[in-house]
Amino acid sequence: MHVEEAKRLIRETFQDSFDESRFRLFAKNLFHDLDESKAFSYQGQYIPDAYREHIRQYKRLGKYTDPDGVDLDVLIVTLKKETALDRARTRQRNFIAWYLKHRGEKDASVVAFHTDGLEDWRFSFVRMDYRTEQDETGKVRVKTDLTPARRFSFLVGRDENSHTAQTRFQKFLEDDRRRPTLAQLEEAFSIEKVTKEFFEKYRSLFNDLRDALDDIVAHDAVVGKDFADKGVDTVNFAKKTLGQIVFLYFLQKKGWFGVARDKAWGTGPKNFLRQLFEERKYVNFFNDILEPLFYEALARERDQNYYSRFDCKIPFLNGGLFDPINEYDWVHSDILLPDDLFSNDVKTKEGDTGTGILDVFDRYNFTVKEDEPLEREVAVDPEMLGKVFENLLEVKNRKSKGTYYTPREI
Repeated sequence: MHVEEAKRLIRETFQDSFDESRFRLFAKNLFHDLDESKAFSYQGQYIPDAYREHIRQYKRLGKYTDPDGVDLDVLIVTLKKETALDRARTRQRNFIAWYLKHRGEKDASVVAFHTDGLEDWRFSFVRMDYRTEQDETGKVRVKTDLTPARRFSFLVGRDENSHTAQTRFQKFLEDDRRRPTLAQLEEAFSIEKVTKEFFEKYRSLFNDLRDALDDIVAHDAVVGKDFADKGVDTVNFAKKTLGQIVFLYFLQKKGWFGVARDKAWGTGPKNFLRQLFEERKYVNFFNDILEPLFYEALARERDQNYYSRFDCKIPFLNGGLFDPINEYDWVHSDILLPDDLFSNDVKTKEGDTGTGILDVFDRYNFTVKEDEPLEREVAVDPEMLGKVFENLLEVKNRKSKGTYYTPREI
């Protein structure tokens, strides 16, 4: 499959609500010799009582045997609306564990979890941990550990970005002769890989932002004096600014920004910051949009949370994150960070467009749900972000570039 065809197939599959025909096409191109001869579909009484409350139907599209002889099933699980994706995640995982154990003790499954009528769905890799032991007669038998199944998932759909999925699966789609092993599939769902990549991108953005601030302080007498009088240094200013922006990415994912005056929280656009940038209602994005958003809209209580500058509701966030660092004079000092620091058309070495802060953050999925030992989401989460901040703590001056990422323990 040509590289552009592979990218398009991933985008069409994962950046839209679930479509069985598209998912089937993706699966057949990912697993080139997928055996569809024993496909089936079960619902109702054929679903065990323990899972019937949450699962409406499940289908097997086919079986795949990797180059090492390990079997894997490709499944579609339709959830009931009452449970949706984020509820009963343990029950969903345990259902696949039940399936794998009772369907020939397979090692793993690739599963599409979806709910009819919802735009988001989960693309998951579920793996069992089997071990063997000898019984009293000396025979070797397979024993399933008490809590064996581990699930790794991409949250995908109309409101999600498929960039990470694209970087993981494109190579398999491009080579028609390549048959992924189970280990390679598990690596494609690796959270550690996302964490390391995100930290490296974040550190690069930090360095660019700090350098731009250094240039402004050196050439703008008003800003330079205000920073000197207030004891503001560009290192901490850059750290805080990036922290503010990335925090807003978590909140905009929940639909808390850009909410119409008469609408409920959660109904706002999930790309609010990108919309503010693209509307171009400013002379300078940081000075005219971000600073008022940080230090006025988010930092002050207003009647019914309505903010007239953006003509929408913005939540009041009572915390130090949106206090001006060292009380610098953001109103009277113009910190004119270049707009292309936030978004541009520069091509990256990976073939993406844009090296700005918004460009980079837009490529990642953000989740407020912290991982559990057996349930991991391939996304930027608060725990991962804490690691990023921790690794930037030692940056003290312009020459310091920050540490390299040290993987967290699984």
